[in-house]
Amino acid sequence: MADVILCPHCLSRVEAGKEQCPFCDKSLRNTNPPGTLPYASLLAGRYTVGRHVSTDGEGVVYAALENNGGVRVVLKEYFPVTLSEGRDSAGAILPKEGKEVLFKTTRMDFADLHRSIMRITPTTGLAAVLDVVEANNTVYAVLEQVGGESLSHYLSEHPGGVSAAQARSMMQPVMEGVAALHKAGLVHRGISPENILLTGGAARLCGYGTLGLRTEGSELKSQLYEGYSAPEQYSAAEFEGRYTDVYGLAAVFYRLVAGQAPVSARQRLVSDSLPSAQQLEPSVPGHVSAVLEHALEMDPAQRIQNVPELMGSLMSARAAESLNQSRREWAVSGKSLLAGSLVVIAVLFALLLWSILGRDPAVTTPESASQPASSAAPEAVLVPDFTGYTYSQLQSDPQFSANYRFAITAQEYSSDHAQGVVIDQSPEAGTTTTEGQPLIELVISKGPEKVEMPNIIGFTRESAEKELAANNIKASFFMIENNGDYASDCVVRTDVEAGEFIDVNEVTVNVYIAKERVVINPPEPTPEPTPTPSPSAQPGA
Repeated sequence: MADVILCPHCLSRVEAGKEQCPFCDKSLRNTNPPGTLPYASLLAGRYTVGRHVSTDGEGVVYAALENNGGVRVVLKEYFPVTLSEGRDSAGAILPKEGKEVLFKTTRMDFADLHRSIMRITPTTGLAAVLDVVEANNTVYAVLEQVGGESLSHYLSEHPGGVSAAQARSMMQPVMEGVAALHKAGLVHRGISPENILLTGGAARLCGYGTLGLRTEGSELKSQLYEGYSAPEQYSAAEFEGRYTDVYGLAAVFYRLVAGQAPVSARQRLVSDSLPSAQQLEPSVPGHVSAVLEHALEMDPAQRIQNVPELMGSLMSARAAESLNQSRREWAVSGKSLLAGSLVVIAVLFALLLWSILGRDPAVTTPESASQPASSAAPEAVLVPDFTGYTYSQLQSDPQFSANYRFAITAQEYSSDHAQGVVIDQSPEAGTTTTEGQPLIELVISKGPEKVEMPNIIGFTRESAEKELAANNIKASFFMIENNGDYASDCVVRTDVEAGEFIDVNEVTVNVYIAKERVVINPPEPTPEPTPTPSPSAQPGA
């Protein structure tokens, strides 16, 4: 039995290998570059390969179709140019001689990355990974096709930038998505306007890549973004972490409000001459400019360390001032520590001389060394237990809001706590801190883990989204062709039956929505000719 694909033009089912679609008459001939998967070929028995979109040091990106639902997706094939020879006649990728082990380990990194993202998407601000399949001696990541325009294209049409309030609105979904990545132990490393898509008024982050792709000097041909990649990405010897994404997010925010990208970290490593956002655009609020300066520090240890702190500081002048105060206290304590270290060294040196010279009266310990300047130690306080409160209660209670800053870093399902209740915190309750108005990172309950799948067949997309959201059910929505049998923009089917109990922490329901009806009106019947009466039938004959 011959393989069947979907025509990339009209989505009709066609026998693979045809050069022309018998339904729409459009060409199915291979126009993809040599060495890539052929256009209109079948992958893993389920996906129709479309046109070649792009190639980077990690692999090849194609437009594609999921054959069962007729859904347009994006397909990324792991095909590293530095580790691969090409393909054999059957399409399998061949590693270079001597690179077989490295090819295999980096291929596993690629698969693990996308499987991890698949487990946490759909998530606000992140493009979803729908599937990971293995074929042709390599791995393929199947991602949702996000419509809209890239932020880089938007900025090319808005060169003057936007207000800080508009930048916060645009970037908040992306920041929430990056925080979700970090909660899962992942780091994006490629945050830039090229990898942020604006669709339906919301921003989504895509462009996932492995560590090797986003680090200069690695085994892969690197893909860095000048002005947006952090300085530690320019050396394979430097450690990258959550603060690497903080740099990327701050760089994009800087571009939005200042009207130009930050000076490249590569150039700043030679001579750091980054002007503040307010210097470039005087309308940028002072606290926003200061926060961006802290988030774009060259030294990762001096940088804002996590996304919730960056978000909170950009949205609140009070939180930003608290951040500045903490940094000033840190700087003062650092100087005090240095001074104290010098005193200790002086004392040790004097004692050494004293022991060598046998307590010579001429050798005395300096008074400044034996009596270091005293300073009042900050008052230590115990962090309270915030579990059981809701986030709104913590924000509205002056007893808490005046003394602590709060940031939601994650939301998790819990059968023991109602939706919206704090189930975990960092620092933990009982921890001693001397920080003024410390930041408390909160994990919020999303309610029970298992819920019953409601019957949403026939619902409009908007109604279906509300019904699923009310039950904490994650869903991916796909549009399918409509030959007139279904109501437009309504649910045709789901891959989970109504009444089935599902683990909402693991399962994402695929919902298929009918497109606008396409009805071909049949030709009007030709009227039959009126028979002429025979002479014998005439009256009086």
